[in-house]
Amino acid sequence: MQPAHPGAVIKEIFKCLREETGHNYTPAEIANSLGITQKTLTDILNEHVGISPEMCVRLSEAFGTSAEFWMDVQANYDLWQAERTVERKSIKRFPLLQGGARQSG
Repeated sequence: MQPAHPGAVIKEIFKCLREETGHNYTPAEIANSLGITQKTLTDILNEHVGISPEMCVRLSEAFGTSAEFWMDVQANYDLWQAERTVERKSIKRFPLLQGGARQSG
C-alpha cells in the first residue's frame, strides 16, 4: 500500500482543525503561520514537491508533533516511490557485499 505524501497528511490535519475549531483556514493564513509562501504550501498540498528537513521542523512546531514524524512520512513516501522506479536488475552487485556487509576486525 502506498504511503501518504506529506501533503495529504497536512490536508487531513487542516480538515481536523476546521472540524474542531469551526475556522476554515485559508492557504494564505496557513502559509503565513508556517513562514513560507502560499505557492510553497500549495505545491506541497498538491503533492508536487516533498518536504525538506526545515519544513519538518516548521510543521512539528505548528502541529505539536516531532520533526522526526514528518521526516518519516517523507522518507516512507520517497522509498516506496524509489522501489517502483529503480531497475534492480541493471545494478551489478559487488562480490564482497553479496553475502551481506562484513566488518573488518
